[in-house]
Amino acid sequence: MKILKQLNRLFLILVLSTVLIQTTFADEKITNIWKTIETKKTANENIKEDVKIDSNKIQGIKIKLNDDDIIVNNELDKSKELLAGLFDPADNDLNLNMWTNSNGSEVKNLLEKLNSKELSSFSKKIMDIALLTNSYLPESDISSKEFLNFTIEHLLNMKDYDLIKKFVTKNPDIDNKEKLVRVIVDYHLSNFEIEKSCDFFKNINLISDEYLDYFKIYCLINENQNEQAQLLFDLKSEVETLDDFFVKKFEVLMGYEESNYIVSDDNILYFHLSHKTDKNFVYLPQVDSPEFIWNYFSNSNLFENLKFLDLKNIEQIKFMEKATNEEIFDEKELLNLYKKFSFDIDNLLNAKKNYKTLVDYEGRALLYQRLLLADNLENKLDISSKLKKSFDKSNLPKAFDEELSYMLKKMEEREIPTNFLTFYNQNKEVKKHKKTKIKFNNKVLHQSKAINYFQNKTSLKKTEKIVNDILKKIKKNKKYSFSSKDILMLESLKSDGIKILEENANLYEYNSQISSEIKSMIENEETGLILLKIVEIIGQNEIENLDRDTLSYVAEIMSELKLINLRNELLLKVLPLKV
Repeated sequence: MKILKQLNRLFLILVLSTVLIQTTFADEKITNIWKTIETKKTANENIKEDVKIDSNKIQGIKIKLNDDDIIVNNELDKSKELLAGLFDPADNDLNLNMWTNSNGSEVKNLLEKLNSKELSSFSKKIMDIALLTNSYLPESDISSKEFLNFTIEHLLNMKDYDLIKKFVTKNPDIDNKEKLVRVIVDYHLSNFEIEKSCDFFKNINLISDEYLDYFKIYCLINENQNEQAQLLFDLKSEVETLDDFFVKKFEVLMGYEESNYIVSDDNILYFHLSHKTDKNFVYLPQVDSPEFIWNYFSNSNLFENLKFLDLKNIEQIKFMEKATNEEIFDEKELLNLYKKFSFDIDNLLNAKKNYKTLVDYEGRALLYQRLLLADNLENKLDISSKLKKSFDKSNLPKAFDEELSYMLKKMEEREIPTNFLTFYNQNKEVKKHKKTKIKFNNKVLHQSKAINYFQNKTSLKKTEKIVNDILKKIKKNKKYSFSSKDILMLESLKSDGIKILEENANLYEYNSQISSEIKSMIENEETGLILLKIVEIIGQNEIENLDRDTLSYVAEIMSELKLINLRNELLLKVLPLKV
């Protein structure tokens, strides 16, 4: 077998040499083409050396230039260097010069600060727009490579895998793309989507990256392209020392060895190879195991390995609880595990008190067993509420929500004691994300049908009539008081060109809040930098939780910049009544 492998290796290296020679000839042709182009470009300079000119036959003015007289502006082309991007500027009311007039040092300082912070969903969206819109580089103090590194860091921090995939696909030749490619292939592999991992990265032109080269070799084997896999393996082994773990797994994958029982969880590829090359693979994660281990377990066929949990092994029990909270296991499986704990009669009778003296998971097992023995409604509610609090305290809010809901639904609300009514109502239904609909109320300005304008459902002219008709009624209503949301809505509409009738113009007062710094930046058209400033203002706060002054300030800046789509999205989060 070893001799056969050596012969195969020799043959493959000969094939590789032939391919490399052909590639060299192709490269020489390409090089010759470029040499021809360069020769044509410099023809006017070389002609002085090739042709002797008789100055007596030439009439006109002669100008002699020394090297000192020639000024080269190295910054001339830099300002028009297009940054790697994903979005068309027009999609978000921007333009290619959104960064051009900004100081690169200020941009870098702000990006360093923001990339180290937790951001809300709306802040993340603004950062996406700022960093992923096709635009020109700032004129000074920042290179395209530095800007790209900030963009890559942002994408990695946000973990928006679809966005990363689109960005790499559209910008296949960027530096450091390996970081982004690895995130995508690891993401798919951790979800046991092997084909998606291989399909994505095999079409990307990679610079040298050991991990992705190993991944490519594995993908070739997985696609039954063993000869190509061996060729790539041999090529790498000729120029570098290969990782011993990967070499041993490669031997098994290629059929040179029967099996290999070494396990590694250093990364998702090695963990997958550990599973792939061991028919009797057994691995019990720890509570603090990396996220990719949890994802892999939840999407592969490894559940059966967890049926034989040792009740004396704390880590295994905690793993089971966490897996249930992550919806890897059904809640009934965890509750059945709790039944296996052994408690004496005294502990069961005094469970409401004794559970506090036990470790958290053991206390939950005691409460659950006592819940099964509860003899009346109030006892069931009391014990189940304590059990729910214990789960919540251990940051396991979803480990007991469905079974609790099922139990509460079997109870009649009219029979629930008053002191447990809140607990009953809060847990009877499992909380799910619901799509909300806008409900109009034409008696309140910011809840009126004028909101349709911000959804692009009503024209500016029609909205102008709706607004003035409502203002006319409000003027007659002495009890109506303009809220901050009413003013926010009106000022946004006015900035878009809606005209308020003169008789309705003085119903409220409003003074611009934009600072002199932002005004100066708006005048200088530093839109990209202003977007970063807005992210800094909003930070980790969701739009719905912003105070009225901050909300008004941000909306006014967006109106001044004519970032209409972004501003409208902001307004639709806070203005309308939703049901």
